[in-house]
Amino acid sequence: MTLPTTLPPSAARWAGRHADKDAVRQAAWARLEEAGVAIGPTVSHIPNFVGADVAAMHLARTPEWQRARTVKCNPDPPQIPLRLRALYEGKILYAPVPYLTRDFPYLRVDPARLVAKGISFELAATSQGYVEHGERIGFEEVEPLDFCVVGSVAVSLAGGRTGKGAGFADLETGIFRALGTIRDDTPIATTVHSVQLVAADAVPIEPHDSPLDLVATELGLTRTLNTDPRPPGVDWARVRPDQLEDIPFLAALKARMTGGLR
Repeated sequence: MTLPTTLPPSAARWAGRHADKDAVRQAAWARLEEAGVAIGPTVSHIPNFVGADVAAMHLARTPEWQRARTVKCNPDPPQIPLRLRALYEGKILYAPVPYLTRDFPYLRVDPARLVAKGISFELAATSQGYVEHGERIGFEEVEPLDFCVVGSVAVSLAGGRTGKGAGFADLETGIFRALGTIRDDTPIATTVHSVQLVAADAVPIEPHDSPLDLVATELGLTRTLNTDPRPPGVDWARVRPDQLEDIPFLAALKARMTGGLR
């Protein structure tokens, strides 16, 4: 499929921030729909797909997942099977508030507390359920993470990825790296449909990006073996003004992490 050279203004909510990545996203969304494997909306979303549960199974069979006690997972529908597995396996689940739009950024979901309250794991694995029943916390209250899952629209087996284009995942990961919550040896993984895979050079890995270590699809698992250096933290110069305006706690967090430096 030839990537589109121009995108209509309504192509995606966050279009226009990186033209090459816009084109890669649009093509991936189109392939999902053309192949008939999309579940629900695609454009401007981390798209759900047929086989998401199988991709989750492949990822959950890795030694890294099996020995993890703390798991961070994005809030999107295709990763519900992973969040559900984490809870059933007794792992502490950390998940961000969708779009980071509330005055608290994160939720801590403890399966033992859910059982004590009579709340089903199936409910708590949804974004609505964990926001309602999880413990509201700040970034600094997230304990060291053993495994991180990010949502993706397009992925290369070289470790490059792009999400919806809003920059939430890179921002979260940068904050956690600066705090020491994510270490260099903390695996970063994603689950996608195989039609979302792209050539290695289609998704550039920029200095602020955290490359993927594990990519699971409905067909199996790939270890990217990416050796690019991980960013040490947040490049605040790259944080856009609209992010500081739209994410309620971000300006205060920046002030705490930088000592108020502009």
